[in-house]
Amino acid sequence: MKNLIVRSITGVIFVAAIVTCFLRPDAMLFLFAVVTGLTVWEFCGLVNDHVAATTTNRFICTVAGVYFFLAMGGYVSGITPSSGVFIPYLLTLIYLMVSELYLKQENPVNDWAYTMLSQMYIALPFSMIPVLAFSAGADGEIHFSTLLPLSVFIFLWVSDSGAYCVGSLIGKHKLFPRVSPGKSWEGSIGGGVFVLIAAAIVGHLAHQNGISPFAGEAFGGGALGEFAAWMGLGIVVCVFGTWGDLVESLFKRTIGVKDSGTILPGHGGMLDRFDSSLLAFPAAVVYIYTLSLL
Repeated sequence: MKNLIVRSITGVIFVAAIVTCFLRPDAMLFLFAVVTGLTVWEFCGLVNDHVAATTTNRFICTVAGVYFFLAMGGYVSGITPSSGVFIPYLLTLIYLMVSELYLKQENPVNDWAYTMLSQMYIALPFSMIPVLAFSAGADGEIHFSTLLPLSVFIFLWVSDSGAYCVGSLIGKHKLFPRVSPGKSWEGSIGGGVFVLIAAAIVGHLAHQNGISPFAGEAFGGGALGEFAAWMGLGIVVCVFGTWGDLVESLFKRTIGVKDSGTILPGHGGMLDRFDSSLLAFPAAVVYIYTLSLL
């Protein structure tokens, strides 16, 4: 009972922090820069402690990940419009590669692999949040919108909650027993149904208030085109969010840990809390940009 209370309080604070940070662009960039740093730090710590003959430079990987997130945020928001803002990040990656020549580590290839994974698996996906939040309007000016990134989080939360409820009630067929024995096909499908309902509601409200990012000829035009685009986004987030959860479970099973950390009482670590997001956000960006090109 005590654990449930702690978990619930942490969950409420977590959701409130995510929702309120999108009220201001600087708050959003600050919060997710911190989240990116904590997650990379946690990942590198897990690797250094549990993967044999592997040592990543935890501090530099964390600084690099945070810098990349802020550089992406600055670039897409127009604060730092020059692509030269990414040069320090590229130089850091080169340093992390070349430094292995001189450190005489037992397995430098493992060090390289996990170092680059910290950036590709964590820093890059989180940097897609500002890509969704900032966009150029018809007037050529860059505008900040909370709708798309917040919708992705809402769909992930609805998917997780729906899958848990349905899976607990009628789940019998295991989705991926080798990696996550608790997940079922029934739960995943149930979560997907709830996400489609949530997508329909969000799409309807966005259309009614004239703030839908899927309005216009680029996305098929008309209310029907908007509705289809929102349904598609819901499906993409649900599927890739589930895969993101499974990928993190595979990572933890491979290195032999149950939780990625203890920073979030009742919820484990940062990776445990954001695992679904790490595939869902890149997939959402690809989906939206693909739609705009069709």
